[in-house]
Amino acid sequence: MSELELRRPLLGGECFAEEFIDGREFNISLVEIDGEPVVLPPAEIRFVDFPKNKRKMVGYRAKWVEDSVEYRATRRSFIFPETDGMLLEHMAEISKSCWRLFGLGGYARVDFRVDERERPWVLEVNINPCISPDAGFVAAAAMAGIGYKRLVGRILDSALAGRRKEGVHA
Repeated sequence: MSELELRRPLLGGECFAEEFIDGREFNISLVEIDGEPVVLPPAEIRFVDFPKNKRKMVGYRAKWVEDSVEYRATRRSFIFPETDGMLLEHMAEISKSCWRLFGLGGYARVDFRVDERERPWVLEVNINPCISPDAGFVAAAAMAGIGYKRLVGRILDSALAGRRKEGVHA
C-alpha cells in the first residue's frame, strides 16, 4: 500500500503528492483588454538571505507574517538580464495558453518554478489573484503603466462585457 493510500482516510478523501521543484520562482500576470489576455511585466520572487534549512518557496509566512524571516527574505523583482528574454517569452506564451485552456477572463496570474535546466513548470493558475494595492498583481500592472483605478476598471469592463455576451444585463 502506498503512502498516499495510507494517508487517505486521515485526510478525508482523495489526495495527491507534488514534487518540489528547486529553482527560480516567477509570477506572470495577465489582464483582459479588448477581449484578449495581455501579459503584464513578469516578476521574479527572489530568495535573498533565505534560511538555508528551509525550502525556497513562497508559503504562508512569506506572504502574510511580516515579522518573519521568510517574509523579509522573499523579494519581488521586475529586473532581468537580457539572457532571460527567451525564458520570459516562453512563460508568457504558456500563461496565455493557460488562459485559453481554462477559458479565463478579466485577470489571472500564472505562477512558475524554473528548474536548473531552465524548464518552466506551472505551479498554479490563479484565477482570482489578490488585487489589494500592495499585491504583486497590482505591482505588475503599475510596471506596465496601469494605475490601480484603471486596472480595476479594466477588470470590471471585462466582467461586464462577459455578462453582455451571455445576454445578462447589468
